[in-house]
Amino acid sequence: MQTNIVKWGNSQGIRLPKVLLESADLVESDVVDVTVENGNIIIKKAESKNKFKTIQERFEGFNGEYEPVEIDWGSPKGEELW
Repeated sequence: MQTNIVKWGNSQGIRLPKVLLESADLVESDVVDVTVENGNIIIKKAESKNKFKTIQERFEGFNGEYEPVEIDWGSPKGEELW
């Protein structure tokens, strides 16, 4: 089955036919995991019943280092309290 990639706001998207979603046991509002393996996009129904991942789950594969940086936003322009 083929479909087109189309502009969707500032992103791109594809429409998946109902028969394809039904065969994958997916319905509207299901949470899915999207990954890339060997240049292929893989869409799987999320195993977690929680709609949102915890911070630990989101950073599970993060191996880099993070050092917070203070940003200078300049002087107040209105009636902000500093």
